[in-house]
Amino acid sequence: MAGHADASVEPGGAPPEDMPVILVVDDNPGDVRLITEAIKEIGADIIIRTAADGIEALDFLRRKGPYAGEQRPDLILLDLSLPRKGGREVLSDIKTDPNLKQIPVVVFTASDAEDDVTRCYDLQANSYIRKPADLERFITVTRLIHTYWLDIGKLPGPMDLT
Repeated sequence: MAGHADASVEPGGAPPEDMPVILVVDDNPGDVRLITEAIKEIGADIIIRTAADGIEALDFLRRKGPYAGEQRPDLILLDLSLPRKGGREVLSDIKTDPNLKQIPVVVFTASDAEDDVTRCYDLQANSYIRKPADLERFITVTRLIHTYWLDIGKLPGPMDLT
């Protein structure tokens, strides 16, 4: 089940509709913890949801089962090495789904293979960032992702699915 790491919302609580939501799709609990802590330290009012594999991520995004009441994320941080359904497949599913394709997807992964970079951009990734191995750099890069996508950039509003 998707994890919760909300700056100001209790797990299971209803977040304010205007509070930005990031979906972190990563099976590495250490990376998820670092991403969450780096963003929380900024002091931003933000909701961070997590999915540990590709199937769970798509269920969350499509609001299936236990995710029926979840708010659509404003940004997705997607690792490529995921169990059950890999990151490239998840990216392809997101970008070919008319209800999801406008959500920015930042591929945030350990791979710097040129084939991975090319393939992800071919699949319409909005950005491809290699996870730094250095802890301080990892935290800095995570904060920069937040700053660019949620403070500086203008994101599309939620689609009317009615």
